[in-house]
Parts: sequence; structure tokens; C-alpha cells
Amino acid sequence: MGTAREQEQVTQWNGAKGSAWVDLAAAIDTMFEPLAELLLDVARDRPADAVLDVGCGTGGTTVALARQVGTARTVGIDIAEPMIAAARARAAAASSQAEFLRADAQDHPLPPATFGTIVSRFGVMFFADPVQAFANLRRAATDDAALRLIVWRTAEENPFMTTAERAAAPLLPNLPPRRTDGPGQFGFADAGTVRRILADSGWDDVALRPIDVPCTFPESALVPYFTRMGHLGQALPEVDDTTRAEVVRTVRAAFEPYVDGAEVRLTAACWVVDARAGQPAT
Repeated sequence: MGTAREQEQVTQWNGAKGSAWVDLAAAIDTMFEPLAELLLDVARDRPADAVLDVGCGTGGTTVALARQVGTARTVGIDIAEPMIAAARARAAAASSQAEFLRADAQDHPLPPATFGTIVSRFGVMFFADPVQAFANLRRAATDDAALRLIVWRTAEENPFMTTAERAAAPLLPNLPPRRTDGPGQFGFADAGTVRRILADSGWDDVALRPIDVPCTFPESALVPYFTRMGHLGQALPEVDDTTRAEVVRTVRAAFEPYVDGAEVRLTAACWVVDARAGQPAT
């Protein structure tokens, strides 16, 4: 890991950020369960292929993919050691043959020409050098490989995802602004950028389809979610108890439009990105 941005990603995902995802895995899996089926669909169409799940997190999608493809090899890769440890424990509990690799898909020497299906749910927007990353994935792909990604569209189309930081901003004047360039949650929001990255890294027939997916998770997980995830989750450990309590009250009130009884309801505005392996990038 050479650049400052690469090292920043390693530090964040192997620290509090990765631990938060592990602790909130059940709620996150519930929230994004409707999206997993879109990844299972492409594997279902190619059941004999080895599958690579990029940015696999705590392994829920990877284990589901392994169940879908049966005896075909299924590998999840993620940079975060806490998540990979949780994924391995999940696979063991499910008696799954899914394999997990703690590594950066941007530059890890994956076995060449191995994977006929490569998928990711919200796992590819954080690469410091996305062209290098997808060129690396192309080298790991078979010549007829299918690529399917689910990524966020714009922040404006996903107001739930920025509610916490917007509500907390008046109380936390030092809350850092969200980056609009480079790696981050909305790093693949621009369709033209996505097409350019994939074309430059050896992928053909790139197609983006917008989807708006209703998602839910338990209301009991809402406060843990916004106090540990995202920009606010990174800022709260630095504030005093009085300010923290005021921030939590204010932000919880801001989320009230999304609460329906015992559930939180939101719409995930995403791209489904499909491509096929083209001429490997040099």
C-alpha cells in the first residue's frame, strides 16, 4: 500500500469502521437483502463458474453465492481483517465452502483467468486507483467472464445516507465535509466515470441500469447505525458526552420520516453495472 489514500483506506477499514460493520452486520444484511438477489441472478445464469465477490464485507452475499453455485469455487475478498474474520466465522457456522481472502483487490496477485463471474455489492467505490483495480480483476477473470456491480447513485438521490451528517453539522462545526472526488460511498455515482474506468481497464459492453430499491432494517438498530457509521460515526468519538447526547437526540429526530413503527424504511438509489471481459488492459 503506497499512497496516502491507500493507507487511509487500510487504516479506516481495519479500525473502528470495520468493527462497526461487523457489529451491525445483521442490520446491514437485512437492509441490503433485496440487492443480494441481483448478484445471485448473474451467478445463477453461470452455475459452473468460479465466483469472486469483491469487497465482500462480513460475507453474507458470498455465502449466499456459494450456496447458489454449489461446487463451483466462491471467494470473497476484502481489505478489512475484522470483516474477513466475521465472514469466515459465518461460513463455518453455515457449513459453507466459501473462501475468504484478506487483501486489497486493487493489487493483490489473484490467480489469473480463474473467475467466470465477478460481483460486488457496494464494495468497489473505495479503490484509490480504480482503473488499476479493475485491470487487476480483469486479469483474474476468464475471457468470457461476467461482471456485475451494485453501486450508489448520487448523494442527492440517497438522502437517507447523508441525513446524519446534515443534521449534526450545526452541532459539530468541525465535521469534515464529504469528499466529492475519489474513493468514497458515492465514488461511482457518475455513469460516465464508471464507463470510462471499466473501458480503460479491459471490460466491454458496459451497461448501467438505475434501480430504486425499498430497504428496511429494525428501528432498534437506527441509533447504533448512525452513531457508528459514516462521517458522524467517525466524528462522535472525539466529542464530549454532553455534545454527543445532543447530537444523538437531534439526529434521531431527523430520521423520524424514515421510521415506521418497528422498522426503518428507505429507498436505495443505485446503479446495476454489467460488463463482460474484453481485451485485458496492458
